[in-house]
Amino acid sequence: MKMKKLMAITLAGVMAASMVGCSGSSSTTDGAKTDGTTSSGTETEASGDKVAASGEKLVVWTLASDLKQFAERYTEQTGTEVETVVIEPADYPTKVQTALMGGETEPDIIVGEPQMLEDFYDNGFFANLDELGAKDYEGQIVDYVWKVGQDADGVQRAISYQITPAGIYYRRDIAEEVFGTDDPEEIGKYFADYGTILDTAKTLKDAGYRIFASDSEINYFSGDSAWVVDGALNVSQARLDYMDLVISLYQDDLTAYANQWSTPWYQAMSGEVPILTAEIQNYEDDSVNVWDADAFNEATADLEKTTVFAFGLPSWGVLTMRDNVGETSGKWGVCAGPAYGFGGGTYIGISNLSERKELAWDFVKFCTLNEETADWWIEASEGDTVSLISALEKHKDDENAVYGGEKLYSFWLEQAEGIDYSKVTKYDKVIGDAWGAAIGSIKTGQATREEAFATFYDTIESTYPEITVTR
Repeated sequence: MKMKKLMAITLAGVMAASMVGCSGSSSTTDGAKTDGTTSSGTETEASGDKVAASGEKLVVWTLASDLKQFAERYTEQTGTEVETVVIEPADYPTKVQTALMGGETEPDIIVGEPQMLEDFYDNGFFANLDELGAKDYEGQIVDYVWKVGQDADGVQRAISYQITPAGIYYRRDIAEEVFGTDDPEEIGKYFADYGTILDTAKTLKDAGYRIFASDSEINYFSGDSAWVVDGALNVSQARLDYMDLVISLYQDDLTAYANQWSTPWYQAMSGEVPILTAEIQNYEDDSVNVWDADAFNEATADLEKTTVFAFGLPSWGVLTMRDNVGETSGKWGVCAGPAYGFGGGTYIGISNLSERKELAWDFVKFCTLNEETADWWIEASEGDTVSLISALEKHKDDENAVYGGEKLYSFWLEQAEGIDYSKVTKYDKVIGDAWGAAIGSIKTGQATREEAFATFYDTIESTYPEITVTR
């Protein structure tokens, strides 16, 4: 049983490598050093409590480089030295597992992405935050985020400084031209369900546009129900409708055939992009390098061009778009998708073996429960969406210039309130990947639906024999 859990942690780490829920990471070590102006025993303010800068040092292990900035801010505020180690997401679970199972008392602070957390909790990696006073803060963090940080017994183990609900980022100018309005509520109706999205895609193609750069833009909304219910695999009708949509987007030539995170995908945020072929998208035609901007532009100079209407991303997509929209800044809007979804998020907790739990708890509160910190992070990150309700409400009328002055904090809070975290299970990464592989084989004609489903079921049965699979 223990080995099975450890394998699941490793798989979760691979999942984390594909998520971009924070500002990025790299395998570096950075110590945010105290400047020596705070002498031992001096009382300084942090997270609303008094803490002594007594020469103690906190060690933070993270897969998100955001925490380097939080650590530097904490040192400035308290005089406490914080050593921040940023680890590549794919390596992170194994490093944490090795350290804690080896009895190491450092790091003090550890983090996890949502799909890592259940296994981290089961293996006893995270300390009990309720024993340190977490219950006093219940109701101050967006509900789904608070619940993600709880183990199966409802004990608080971690808290995130972010919410990451998903939305549809769309071009307001194209919306006005094609649909006669750019209002987010009205445009949301064109993304209300998977069948409607397909109709919207056809309307946009007839008008000379493509609905998405890739056929993966609705992935964050595809979890309408849990993959496993009462120990049984659950392939809901919504999953089947999602499959049909992705296949149609691909086979009916309704996207620009640009894979997510590739050069043309980013370029589509700022203007025209070439319409690629299915063979390029699937890497069967390697004459076009979609990862090298200069080589890509040269190889695709003569291809037909299009302008992309929309992207599907969590709230951290605000930052991705901000850095890539170029001259289209101000022409974007954000609306709801076909379901409530979310992606990523960094959850901060304390190593169960830490010998500095009180100081570590002060750091966790500073990052997640301190309104002054939340205000600072909103400004420092240029738009990240915090999880502290008081800060979201304080900034609810903030207008984002990139999105035509839309009040995004109000929108993201509304979307977050619709997220049902009970639909998330520790099986989601493997089952989701297997489902994606089935869709991919059907849309490209490599397998019939029957063949793809058989392979999908085989994968689940062999990976998780405890799950009941009904074919």
